[in-house]
Amino acid sequence: MSKKDDKPKNINIQNRRARHEYAFLVQYEAGMMLQGTEIKSIREGSVQLQDGFCTFHQDGSLWAHNITIAQYTEGTYNNHEPTRARKLLLNKKELKQLAGKAQEQGLTIIPVRMFVSDRGFAKLEIALAKGKKLYDKRDDLKAKDQKREMDRARDY
Repeated sequence: MSKKDDKPKNINIQNRRARHEYAFLVQYEAGMMLQGTEIKSIREGSVQLQDGFCTFHQDGSLWAHNITIAQYTEGTYNNHEPTRARKLLLNKKELKQLAGKAQEQGLTIIPVRMFVSDRGFAKLEIALAKGKKLYDKRDDLKAKDQKREMDRARDY
């Protein structure tokens, strides 16, 4: 039996590649419908968001695809499938806004961050994003390097 004094490990899994590849327009926090051992694997931190994307189904619900949640090591034959599609939970207003904007040319919905809330629920932060051009990526890297140099110069 675990002690109540033990602090739960802060789970914060980021999709750093998405910040480089996309410019975020709007961000939302969505719950996820999980099966059995998936929450245990998330708490272990064995999640990969890099190839993930979100799509709308015909019934108007939002689903996350290609998010890999590794199988739980202590799981039995009831273990979950690692790359299955998972339904995202948003309210109707947010779903309607996202559906309208996602139809525009060049916009996509991508997972940015996965974390466990204070209440113990797995949450997925998604963003409506537009792909960056090569020169945008270069400008971002240049600005990042300049900021780093200014910080170093200020420290001396």
